[in-house]
Amino acid sequence: MKKTISFLIVVLFGISVLLAGCGNQEPVQSDKPEQELSVSSQEAENTESESSEEENSEMKMNVNVNGQDFTATLENNSAVAALVQMMENGSITLQLDDYAGFEKVGPLGQSLPASDSQTTTQAGDIVLYQGNQIVMFYGSNSWSYTKLGRIDDLTGWEEALGSGDVTATLSMKE
Repeated sequence: MKKTISFLIVVLFGISVLLAGCGNQEPVQSDKPEQELSVSSQEAENTESESSEEENSEMKMNVNVNGQDFTATLENNSAVAALVQMMENGSITLQLDDYAGFEKVGPLGQSLPASDSQTTTQAGDIVLYQGNQIVMFYGSNSWSYTKLGRIDDLTGWEEALGSGDVTATLSMKE
């Protein structure tokens, strides 16, 4: 009986030591303080908000080709900034000639800052060629261009450009 009581005392003592040790443990610390974690959450929300604003703040341009209206989303580069400045003074009317059965090209009347890079265009792309020519694609080509924008909805685009020369008017979307 003494052995059983001694055994129970040892077991109870061991359990009490274990329980006392569990109560004294400090909480696990993150590498970042709590304040820093909340700032990170705010930064994440701000980044998401800024991304949404950037998507919503895309610049749009009206493109009228032979009486049919289209909307283009503009790139963010110095050529586009100069083109937008031109359009702020009024719409720009271009006479575009058919070239090679996949694009219409015409003089802008002044040079824009070019940042040409090798590009494979697709139908709907609008680019700057040689700094002073606007090119609108209804097919594909690979060349060195400065991308200006892209038609958002290509429904009727190829038909509007049609065969032969066309008149296009560019203006800012309000």
